[in-house]
Amino acid sequence: MIKIKFVIIYIILMMPLFGISQKEDKMVKTDKEWRASLDEMSYQVLRNSYTERPYTGEYNLHFEKGSYSCKGCDQKLFESNNKYDSNCGWPSFDKAIPGTINYVKDYSHNMFRIEVKCSKCDGHLGHVFDDGPKETTGKRYCINSAALSFKK
Repeated sequence: MIKIKFVIIYIILMMPLFGISQKEDKMVKTDKEWRASLDEMSYQVLRNSYTERPYTGEYNLHFEKGSYSCKGCDQKLFESNNKYDSNCGWPSFDKAIPGTINYVKDYSHNMFRIEVKCSKCDGHLGHVFDDGPKETTGKRYCINSAALSFKK
């Protein structure tokens, strides 16, 4: 019985090495399909890791009740009760919906950051920092508005 459990755990752990995804709902599109489905700014942010200029995004000072989803695949990422005004120029959240974000080490621009990507479509969302509200999670998910859509 122990050997069977070990084999099952081993297979599950090795799946990513062989290109087998544990999630069946990954979204894959061609570049042409992405360009057709997104406006230019959203395409640049989600597919090319572009960053919109601070204080220019639609959701920077947006505080309606609802949820924020990935503009590329519509996966729900953040709830409005986790959004706060960090004064950084981009929408900020102290918590993401579990399982919706992938974290990637980012050494670009001569610094170390943690990039956050949508777990469904692999779209670039922004970065997460440890300078958020200490009374909640201490995290600041600094997200590009162009990567988001909002639903009341």
